[in-house]
Amino acid sequence: MARIRLFLSYPFDPTHRFETSWLVPPKTLFFIRALISLYIFTVLLFNIGYNCARPSLGGCATSRDNFSYFTVLSYWGLGFYFLISAFHTFMYARRGTPLLDSWPRALQWLHSVYYSTATVFPFLVIIVFWSLLSSPTTLSTTYSAWSNISQHALNAVFATIEIVLPRTSPAPWDHLPIQLFLVALYLALAYITHATKGFYTYSFLDPGLQGSLVAAYVFGIAIGICILFAVIQGLIWVRRWVTEEKLGWDGVFVQQKERKVASQQEQGQGHHVADIEADGASSRAGGGADGDKEEGGHELTTIHTATQTA
Repeated sequence: MARIRLFLSYPFDPTHRFETSWLVPPKTLFFIRALISLYIFTVLLFNIGYNCARPSLGGCATSRDNFSYFTVLSYWGLGFYFLISAFHTFMYARRGTPLLDSWPRALQWLHSVYYSTATVFPFLVIIVFWSLLSSPTTLSTTYSAWSNISQHALNAVFATIEIVLPRTSPAPWDHLPIQLFLVALYLALAYITHATKGFYTYSFLDPGLQGSLVAAYVFGIAIGICILFAVIQGLIWVRRWVTEEKLGWDGVFVQQKERKVASQQEQGQGHHVADIEADGASSRAGGGADGDKEEGGHELTTIHTATQTA
């Protein structure tokens, strides 16, 4: 219960880490994210039109079938992530407060989950594609080379930009089961696609070809997600440590006085976490309604103090 109260008690992102960078101003970060989003949607929409205009490639039926592939679905997700994050960055650059601050806590949490998937799934895509699925025809024509590089290489470049450039913090470990669940949902979609359309999206999911190796591939991908998640969160932690702890680059804000406020707020939030956890332990030891009342009162006082300091 203390963890739930902690989650609901302090601001979601008091120093606007999702909308600011340690290196570039918010307007520049907005333009970078907006351009990446524009490029991704250009690739996706061009692919749809290219297939529809060529009956020899299957026409629009091929474009519809593409929505069963994890690569395409994750690329759409990446495009919408950059679109949404660009919008929040634009609002912060214009008003000093992103619209994300006024969203319900559930949507704020989902945005942070969205960020963690946008930085993990692209690397899963390129590893699986280039190790298991690519062929001599992958780069055989100008179009196929451009399309495959855009979806199976540049996606990782875009994810790396989101790992390196913003001031985001490492995702909590409870995001990992969510990512595994999303991949499990895709696995269900792949077999629904076979049942309704008669084809497997990926050959390594075909038990007729792979037999018991299908289970090995599935568990291997799950393990790969766990490793990627840990590595990427480690890289984000290193980036924060180098830029903020070693170089002292707290961030580039709309108003530079926010730099000091950011440091104070996060220090206050850290003390707030420790206070709630300590009070939760004492409450469990003492028990009773009085202990709960005292804990709640101390929590409100801590929030007020942190606000006054900021």
